[in-house]
Order: sequence, then C-alpha cells, then structure tokens
Amino acid sequence: MDTAADAHPRRRVRMARCLAAALALVLSTGPAGASATTSTHADASGAVRVAASNGAQTAPGFPWAWPVTGPRAVVEPFRAPAHDYGPGHRGMDIAAQPDAVVRSPAAGVIAFRGMVVDRPLITIDHGAGYVTTLEPVTSTLAPGDAVAAGESVGAVGLGGHSPRGALHVGVRIDGRYVNPHGLFGAVPRAILLPCCAD
Repeated sequence: MDTAADAHPRRRVRMARCLAAALALVLSTGPAGASATTSTHADASGAVRVAASNGAQTAPGFPWAWPVTGPRAVVEPFRAPAHDYGPGHRGMDIAAQPDAVVRSPAAGVIAFRGMVVDRPLITIDHGAGYVTTLEPVTSTLAPGDAVAAGESVGAVGLGGHSPRGALHVGVRIDGRYVNPHGLFGAVPRAILLPCCAD
C-alpha cells in the first residue's frame, strides 16, 4: 500500500526539510535549561561545525579580554539573522566612552584597518578561523602588525550603527558571525550583601 508521502514526491521533500529543521532546532537548543548559544554551518570541506558559547574554550586565547576598561555592559546583544542576508545584529554593542582605549581581546594579527562606509574599524585575525572586528575604532596600526591579548589597538571613534558611547564587537568563525559574548568568559557572580543593620 502506498503512503501519502510515496504518492507525492514533493511531500517527501517537504517532510525531509521539516525534519531537518526540527533536528537542527533540537541540536541548537540542547537539553532543557541549557543556556548555550549555538551556530551550525558547513565549512569549506562540507563538514558541519558547531560553535557554541559554552564551547568557546577552544577559541585561541580563551577567555578573551574585554575590549574596554570599566563595567561589562552590553548595550545591544547579538541577534542571529534567519539567513545569510536577513536582518539581525551580527555582533554585540558594549558600553565604551568616546576616545576610550580599545584593546585586542586575544593575540592576533591586524587583518584590516580603515574606513568602511562612514566608520573607522579594525579587524584582528586570531587564527584557527577566529576573526574579530571592532568599530568604530581609530588606530595607527597597519595590516600585518601583531598584537598581544590586551594590547591597545586604538580608541573608540565616531560613526557607524552603534550609538555614541558604544563599541561594536563582531566575531566570525570561518566566515560566519557568531555571538561573541561567550568568548569573554563567565560574568562574575553577583554577591548579595546584607542591606540593613539592626
């Protein structure tokens, strides 16, 4: 006896796509209560690679140094686009005073420094497929310059989509944008103190 799927080849294709999407969703969310952010994609060889914020320990120089001094405040979080050309926020904007010193989050080599549209930016290649872009950043470094983790790479400038007083931090792994937050290690635990003396 033929099933409905056998009778309609297009239904089989749709069912396979739905199952693949459901499997990807299950794999990306992990077990109940897990807070990992994952990004699944195929690399140049076709092998599937998963980048997870809780698996960031494999990143060169993990944990990475926060790019500016002061409290770790995320002004605008990462929002993954639905597809390569879809809307989203391919990085995170962090609180940073204008002209504040910007530091390399991990050791690497300057891959690009210059203006893109209306904003100055700097890109650092950390190796193993990890690339960071910081903007707006004014710098005197040149492509090919080596930088150590925590070394100054410039100062917070003006321009771009980030509001004044913010620095955009974008990270790509093998060309795909990922949520950079997990690369900077765990946020220190809050310690509750007694509020009142009797």
